[in-house]
Amino acid sequence: MSHPNSFGSRSTLVVGDRQYAYFHLGALDALPGSTAATLPFSLRVLLENLLRGEDGAFVKRADVEALARWNVKAAVDKEIAFRTARVLLQDFTGVPCVVDLAAMRDAMVALGGDPTKINPLQPVDLVIDHSVQVDEYGTEASLLINTELEFERNLERYQFLKWGQTALHNFRVVPPGTGICHQVNLEYLGQVVFTAKDGTETLAYCDSLVGTDSHTTMINGLGVMGWGVGGIEAEAAMLGQPVSMLIPEVVGFKLHGKLPAGATATDLVLTCTEMLRKKKVVGKFVEFYGTGLSSLALADRATIANMAPEYGATMGFFPVDEETLKYLRLSGRSDEQVALVEAYTKAQGLFRTDATPDPVFTDTLELDLSTVVPSLAGPKRPQDRVPLSQSKAMYREALAAQRAANGKANGNAAATMVAEGGPADSVGVAVEYRDQAFTLQDGHVVIAAITSCTNTSNPSVMLAAGLLAQKAVKLGLKTKPWVKTSLATGSKVATDYFIKAGVMESLNSLGFNVVGYGCTTCIGNSGPLPTVISEAIDEGKLNVAAVLSGNRNFEGRVNPQTRFNYLASPPLVVAFALAGRMDIDMATEPLGVGTDGPVFLRDIWPSAQEVEDTILSSVKREQFTTQYANAFLGDKYWQAIEASTGARYGWQADSTYVQNPPYFEGMTMTPPGIRPINSARVLGMFGDSITTDHISPAGSIAGASPAGKYLLSLGVEKKDFNSYGARRGNHQVMMRGTFANIRLKNELTGGKEGWWTTDAPGAEPEALYDVAMARQEAGVAQIVIAGKEYGTGSSRDWAAKGTMLLGVRSVIAESFERIHRSNLVGMGVLPLEFVNGETRQSLGLTGFETYDIVGLDDTLTPRATLTVKATAIDGTVKSFSARCRIDTPEEMQYYKNGGILPYVLRSLIGK
Repeated sequence: MSHPNSFGSRSTLVVGDRQYAYFHLGALDALPGSTAATLPFSLRVLLENLLRGEDGAFVKRADVEALARWNVKAAVDKEIAFRTARVLLQDFTGVPCVVDLAAMRDAMVALGGDPTKINPLQPVDLVIDHSVQVDEYGTEASLLINTELEFERNLERYQFLKWGQTALHNFRVVPPGTGICHQVNLEYLGQVVFTAKDGTETLAYCDSLVGTDSHTTMINGLGVMGWGVGGIEAEAAMLGQPVSMLIPEVVGFKLHGKLPAGATATDLVLTCTEMLRKKKVVGKFVEFYGTGLSSLALADRATIANMAPEYGATMGFFPVDEETLKYLRLSGRSDEQVALVEAYTKAQGLFRTDATPDPVFTDTLELDLSTVVPSLAGPKRPQDRVPLSQSKAMYREALAAQRAANGKANGNAAATMVAEGGPADSVGVAVEYRDQAFTLQDGHVVIAAITSCTNTSNPSVMLAAGLLAQKAVKLGLKTKPWVKTSLATGSKVATDYFIKAGVMESLNSLGFNVVGYGCTTCIGNSGPLPTVISEAIDEGKLNVAAVLSGNRNFEGRVNPQTRFNYLASPPLVVAFALAGRMDIDMATEPLGVGTDGPVFLRDIWPSAQEVEDTILSSVKREQFTTQYANAFLGDKYWQAIEASTGARYGWQADSTYVQNPPYFEGMTMTPPGIRPINSARVLGMFGDSITTDHISPAGSIAGASPAGKYLLSLGVEKKDFNSYGARRGNHQVMMRGTFANIRLKNELTGGKEGWWTTDAPGAEPEALYDVAMARQEAGVAQIVIAGKEYGTGSSRDWAAKGTMLLGVRSVIAESFERIHRSNLVGMGVLPLEFVNGETRQSLGLTGFETYDIVGLDDTLTPRATLTVKATAIDGTVKSFSARCRIDTPEEMQYYKNGGILPYVLRSLIGK
């Protein structure tokens, strides 16, 4: 249908010799009671989306008026439909998206429809970045060997994606070896202002996206609205469905001053993460404002925006300003595009200057940038900031707690000794490796990785690492022999400027050779530790550490053998590789002994001026234009891959990577409606901060796990297991991997770590997968019970898909992280929240009761309060209330259809 243009807002914008149509936000200022001009910039971008998207169906005139008159301080729920300009995928989550589209094409045929109707209606870019693993390191051959192993392991997946590239319209693939998806998005794909043909005119509008990775928010640093969603939601967006959401609260974060000498953007983002977690911004937009923005380079802003999932926000938004235009020019965007961005954002009131009046926010907090200090975060959560000056003491406290938890021999005495300042461990394991003999001990750093788009997209911290390495080599320092070092630069642009700056050779000398152009260690692809190191850790039950420039350090994520994982800036990663241990005060203790004696961190730390001068001399526009000139072409390995063709994918029954999922089996055109949940059993009872890594790990597959046993039964050798992330196209592997994190503790088993549950108090733990399958076979419904922040972490659709396929009908938790709650609804799993401050502990729930959820019928409304009855083994009944966390009417439609994908499929066939 034609746009109703209810507000007479369609206007013309002339930029140079080009003319664009656009929907002018200024037209809404004339509305009685309009607050449009004082809204936060992020809500103004959302308002433009509604104004342009008005169609009388998903977006009505009243929706536009509601947001144009919005009182950001009022606690009012208002649902809106947000349509993105595009969708961004990475391959771990992108492969299952394409698998689902292929399965939907088959289901479309089974229901009498046209399979080619299943096509992205919005532009989709899939960047292959999650599959490269650090097998080889510290040598000139590292990149070549890791690349060859990547293609060898992932050939089936890559053949499948090549099929998608040709079979699906509006779908582009950025091949392996190009870079990390969010860095590629920042440096190349992001447009800030999008254009599309609209009849005879070219329409200009705000760039926006959803991505199947929680760190999609990195693009917020460029002034682009976007956030992570589960693959399920992304598929719906690809197929033309709007993102259903409530108008969010917007927390303003005021920045002023400048970062002091010695502090980096990494230190700043860890400080922001700590502050915002305490502020409780889950489900809210965070928008940065104030004069401090003018002192932050675009890359610094992107670093802060990147970690929005870690501080819990939907977005961490920075408005467009002169720095945005400067970055667009540097990164090779055309002069015409930069001119359009400037003209459009200024015409729409979306361009910030230091003189811009502060918007009205729901709530605010502020930070004086001059107070930021060098920091780490860890050892298990990104919001647990550790000032570098206190890192030794705080490490010792963490070690004491861990040793006590381990029940290590003399654990209590050792814990007391460490807490009181004694040595970390007087006993270790003797090791000989690479012609060197040493004793491996608790607290030794066994992984030091410059990794993750959070930092690799930022020349200031990357070149600081290079300059620090250069000075260290000059003074004769060497990396400790037990440290597995790696450098994954995030894009080839970073490698180019390392070479131009003359620091690549020094990084190589310290073992920081380029290992690949992908996420690597940050998402768990750190690869195995050297055998002698691995065996020593197991023999001594050592609590060793990883230091990485990543954004996540949850248990079991970085490497199965590193119990302590610290986030740090790239220069600090190099420093800890030189020191080789966490038990060090870098202000008073040397990193090592050089050719002329002890060398301290202060001796090699580059000044801010040195870093700035190196950026100016080494980071050039031509590096971006050259490296992205053929972004979709791929290297010789990619070009050599042969893939099938045709509208429908030819599934291979013997494939262990890609299988036709069962989501649409037996589906009819009649939705199943809301089904009762009675006499349900608890599959797992968990504590607080259960992450999507706990629920559906991305890293290595243990041979003794249900998934490992399954692969072994198919003749797959352990060396060829690859990772859970790489096998997300095979539901058989992923079902067995659900709730299989090696550090997951199920309270039903007394806290035993791993993939276990039990059917009765005191019974021997069994594999959770086996219990779930037996209950499904017997027709027994299942639920999960948990504490606060259930589903925190990555936007991992398999954490919801696996839950559903195990037969879990509902999850009852104290609170949910935003994306996982949405994913559960999208898979037809009911999220319920305890109310009135009640918890599983306060209610005395054991997890061995049977559960009835009262009030589940087709009259259910969003956020309704339901009654849950728990019947104990002795017949006593406890009743408690729980809030239905199906939040919007649109989500209720998904739930009644058995999930978002059946809903979309029925809608498409109906058309």
